[in-house]
Amino acid sequence: MYNMKFVKPVASLILGSAVILGAISATQVEVDAASSYKISHGKLVAKSSGKVVKGFKTFNGKLYKNGKLYTGLKGHVYYINGKVGTGTYKGIYYVKGKVFTGVDSKSGKFYVKGKVNKGLTLYNGKLYNGTTLNKGLVLYSGKLYNGATLNKGLVLYKGKLYNGSNQNKGVIQYKGLWYKNADIANGLIKTPDGKEIKVVNGKENFALSVMHTNDTHAHLDNIAKRTTAIKNVRAEKPNSLLLDAGDVFSGTLYFNGFQGQADLKFMNALGYDAMTFGNHEFDLGASPEGHQALVDFIEGANFPFVSSNVNFSGDARFKGLFSDLISSNPAKGKIYNGIIKEIDGEKVGIFGLTTAETKEISSPGSVAFENYIEEANKAVKAFEGQGVDKIIALTHIGYDDNPAVDNDLTLAASVKGIDLIVGGHSHTQLDKPVVVDKDNNNKAKDPTVIVQAYQYSDFLGTVDVEFDGAGKVVKSDGKLIKIADLPEDPEAAAMLKDYSEKLKEISSKSIGAVAESDLINPRASDAGNTSGVSVRNSETALGNIITDGMLAKAKTYDKDIVMALQNGGGIRSAIPAGDIAVGEVITVLPFGNTLATMSLTGAELKAAFETSFKEYPKENGGFLHVSGGKVEFDSSKPVGERVVSISFKDADGKYTPIQDNQTYKIATNAFTAKGGDGYTVFAKAYAEGRVTDLGLSDWENLAEQLTKMKTIQPKIEGRIVDVKK
Repeated sequence: MYNMKFVKPVASLILGSAVILGAISATQVEVDAASSYKISHGKLVAKSSGKVVKGFKTFNGKLYKNGKLYTGLKGHVYYINGKVGTGTYKGIYYVKGKVFTGVDSKSGKFYVKGKVNKGLTLYNGKLYNGTTLNKGLVLYSGKLYNGATLNKGLVLYKGKLYNGSNQNKGVIQYKGLWYKNADIANGLIKTPDGKEIKVVNGKENFALSVMHTNDTHAHLDNIAKRTTAIKNVRAEKPNSLLLDAGDVFSGTLYFNGFQGQADLKFMNALGYDAMTFGNHEFDLGASPEGHQALVDFIEGANFPFVSSNVNFSGDARFKGLFSDLISSNPAKGKIYNGIIKEIDGEKVGIFGLTTAETKEISSPGSVAFENYIEEANKAVKAFEGQGVDKIIALTHIGYDDNPAVDNDLTLAASVKGIDLIVGGHSHTQLDKPVVVDKDNNNKAKDPTVIVQAYQYSDFLGTVDVEFDGAGKVVKSDGKLIKIADLPEDPEAAAMLKDYSEKLKEISSKSIGAVAESDLINPRASDAGNTSGVSVRNSETALGNIITDGMLAKAKTYDKDIVMALQNGGGIRSAIPAGDIAVGEVITVLPFGNTLATMSLTGAELKAAFETSFKEYPKENGGFLHVSGGKVEFDSSKPVGERVVSISFKDADGKYTPIQDNQTYKIATNAFTAKGGDGYTVFAKAYAEGRVTDLGLSDWENLAEQLTKMKTIQPKIEGRIVDVKK
């Protein structure tokens, strides 16, 4: 046997000898050529004959062909001017004579077999796309490359989800979407932790929580309790939105004294997300200062305002405050057509609408109001164009107000794509959300949820809306939290004290009127009242003054108003003789009622007075005081048959009997106009859109009337007469 340690060196020697011999042989050829050839006139020639050397010859390290320096291929080697070269020959790129594959150091181009790379090529573990190193996601030979290297993480590529370099084979959530076997998952799926969830368009259901207020009308006496309610909800649902549907302005001394700044301080502290404008936000437009108080309110807000159908361009005060755009990054103290909020990774759109009635019942001046249906459709399309499929309309158009003008029910049935309407203006108490799932043609539509939280911050509204992955409402629930039942937040109570102390001075301020004797407000239960006369069963001087003020104010909005009515149960206090203070007026009408107008037939007005007299001589909170008319009744007749005659005072001061089949315009307070105190005849008119809430404060109307009278001499005028007495 051979010794294996000996064999290997022998083989090496043999191989080494061959290499050495080859080198010697090549060198000898060069030596021979040098002795046989020479360069003559730039050509290789034989020394002996001077003739050009035919064929390929190497001389002095250069390759010649037929005596000339050679450029081209010899075998698989590229030459330039006789030397091994770098360059392009017949479309092929060579480096040091060899066909090149790689990245050229000078041009930076990537070559494959001498040609510039046109597609995807894997080279030395790197993926090249064209001539350069791949920078994005590319699938190559079944592998996903991220940049130039093999993908190592979770990536979505052309609708497929890759886990590392391979397509995902299981159920996985990626950037808010669920994937099953690489495709977007739909239906009931089981997550890796074993939980079963309903998924649509790759999304599981999304829950949105909203707190809402409307028509607070500067009622800040309960703001510390409202603060408690909001803090309680946020403790349970920290991502809840907080929205206001307008009419923060007007209604109490807090507004008269501070022009909205007191309300704003608390709204900023409470962290409101957005507000739309109510008609009362435009009440000051006819004042010498115009809408300056509203501008100050907007500019001082730590939240944006949304308004799609209000055009502010006609009033220079709003220049720079309003943008007719949908903003995903809204600035505080600005007005937008709509805004986009991101909540738990989902986009929620919010736009605003204000009733077109504002131009008749407020003082907007050069501020204009556009068609609410058209503007709502535009807003929804704009949101959808930005990929938003959860849309809130923040409205001040009324839940069931006059459909010929605008209301939430009509909006919900007319505009596709609105998921939630947070409303105001009609002061409607919706204890539970109302769902509209049919359009104007009574055909099925995606649900729209409507909420409204009554008035004066008596309630904090809350609503929870659940969406499926396609942005469709699949569930909703909500409630009104009664503010009066809650304790005060100490910090908010301390903040309020700064304002309430200042109001004491305003409350004691004279309105500029003097009562020569007491303006009494009798009740049958009053000590010493043996007459049985009551504000709830008989004409009173105070009731006359209140209704006179209502009639005068209503006529400034509609000259065809012929009569004003006030329920006796709404008159809560007397005014003592002497100088009349603001606070005394407020105690007479403390409920913050507003002035409303309605159209009634003579027959309906007669039915209303039958309700007024139904308890007579017993007290009835619905007993109607009247201005502009005279009513005679017969208390001996059965209930429902007591009205003898009703007349209204014409322009000449003469009384004209009403006719059953004619229509008359009447003023009353919004509570009564909506059917309060059992006035079903008024409720019917309200439901049919025959009522307009002017939104004017009842106590302010009374103060204005008393100031106009200056010296008050209480008297009964025989406006309401029992013919049997």
